Amino acid sequence: MGDGMIRVLLADDEHLIRGALAALLSLEDDLMVVAEAASGPEAQAMARAHAPDVAVLDLQMPGADGVTVATSLRVDVPGCRSMIVTSHGRPGHLKRALTAGVRGFVPKTVSAQRLAEIIRTVHAGSRYVDPELAADAISAGDSPLTAREAEVLACAADGAPVVEIAERASLSPGTVRNYLSSASAKLGAENRHAAVRLARERGWL
Repeated sequence: MGDGMIRVLLADDEHLIRGALAALLSLEDDLMVVAEAASGPEAQAMARAHAPDVAVLDLQMPGADGVTVATSLRVDVPGCRSMIVTSHGRPGHLKRALTAGVRGFVPKTVSAQRLAEIIRTVHAGSRYVDPELAADAISAGDSPLTAREAEVLACAADGAPVVEIAERASLSPGTVRNYLSSASAKLGAENRHAAVRLARERGWL
């Protein structure tokens, strides 16, 4: 479109937040919300149908999270730049988002006016990461867990017994215990429940 309007897709599973945001962004002279979505798959479909300039994606959505959606949009709608809005700004999430080519990463506490400015920044080809989230990511560092340790720890997150985790992960109970013990030791956690909590707080699960 040659009218200078920035076409925006909003994806958030909280209807009230999404609706309020759409109304506030529509007050901006140069922004136009062309589509809304309540889940990851819906966001992907809407992006393909409407080819927005900027996709504003909630990190945690049903079906597929914002980073997964952003990854698919790089291929499906290459002209669309993605940004993540989240109330769970954990370090591991930020790293995943940046690896996926996300151009903006902001907390949900940001004002609508500031969000509009960041959408313009992202549309212009620049990147914006909330300074506080960036500082947290740097201080947390990379995950010490191997992919297998993280997988087994994730299986343990709902409190399942070792035998059940072993079945899910196609491992022997002894191997599962070894992975859980190793993960707990690396995280400095007294047990697997504490290890799950610590890994989640840092965005490593």
